[in-house]
Amino acid sequence: MSAENLDPLPIRRILCLDGGGIMGTLPASFLAAIERNLDRPIGEYFDLIAGTSTGGILAIGLGLGLSAQQLLDLYVDRGPFIFGEGTSGLEGFISRLGRKIKHWVATKHDATALRRELDAILGQRQLGESRTRLLIPSWDPLHRSVYIFKTAHHDRLKTDYSRLAVDAAMATAAAPTIFRRHTTADHVGLFDGGVWANNPIALAVVEAISILGWPSSSLRILSLGCVNEVYALGAAPGKIGIIRDLSRLFMDGQSRGALGIAKLLTGHEHEREAIFRVCPDVPKDLYAMDDTRKISELRGMGAAAARKECPRLEPIFFQAPAESFEPIHKLKGTLT
Repeated sequence: MSAENLDPLPIRRILCLDGGGIMGTLPASFLAAIERNLDRPIGEYFDLIAGTSTGGILAIGLGLGLSAQQLLDLYVDRGPFIFGEGTSGLEGFISRLGRKIKHWVATKHDATALRRELDAILGQRQLGESRTRLLIPSWDPLHRSVYIFKTAHHDRLKTDYSRLAVDAAMATAAAPTIFRRHTTADHVGLFDGGVWANNPIALAVVEAISILGWPSSSLRILSLGCVNEVYALGAAPGKIGIIRDLSRLFMDGQSRGALGIAKLLTGHEHEREAIFRVCPDVPKDLYAMDDTRKISELRGMGAAAARKECPRLEPIFFQAPAESFEPIHKLKGTLT
């Protein structure tokens, strides 16, 4: 058969969503702005969605068919209550000060508020109800090992699809020192996937190539960060000089390492444009993962970024919905 008669490889579209707490308002707003010009919820335009922490919440919601606008509303309307910022003025100031002091010896926030809000939108739904393949990383501290929630997109994946979606969402978002470790319905204690994969792009590309068997040349990845803080370290910083930047240093290193792996595996830049990264630069300390006073700014930044990026993204990702996802293992009561 001549090369001219061979069908071209189908393009496989992947959405990757970084962690970042309430700063997830930005990617939620970005997706909602693009979604307004689509015929279906934006999650249906991707073959695989990977998300960590706040990105994991977005990924699960999109997979279950929620619109990006519904998820944006969760951040805008309920974010202040999740992070205890429902009050203002002197009372709000005292509350924030109390949490900062508490943070030195215990978790800063009570996860009960987050669970209540996630229960309201996810209910008792299971991961197996997702319309899109999902990867949701978390961390098992007792076994010191990765723990990744996955839909049943391979024959070996026989357990997670029957798990509660809210368990995966709570586990991937259980950031150490911010929320306590989440114990799932089957008594597994898990922490935020951000401790090893805050940017899940390398995880998603490896899954696509090795588990799903998609050729690297077929992959197109939309990678959404929250914000990229601009900072600099001295030539020889001591503990005092580095302690405030320690967390962002590790997160930045992981993210850039993951991007580098994804570029090598997809041939990005040298062979094709495969990775489309959107993560606005901002000054250091302008935003924080639990500072809900900046929700409006983050929302505006997401909408502005969508306006800028949409012309180059639309022909690649949003011409038509992705092929329907048929899980290999199905929930009881679902049609085969």
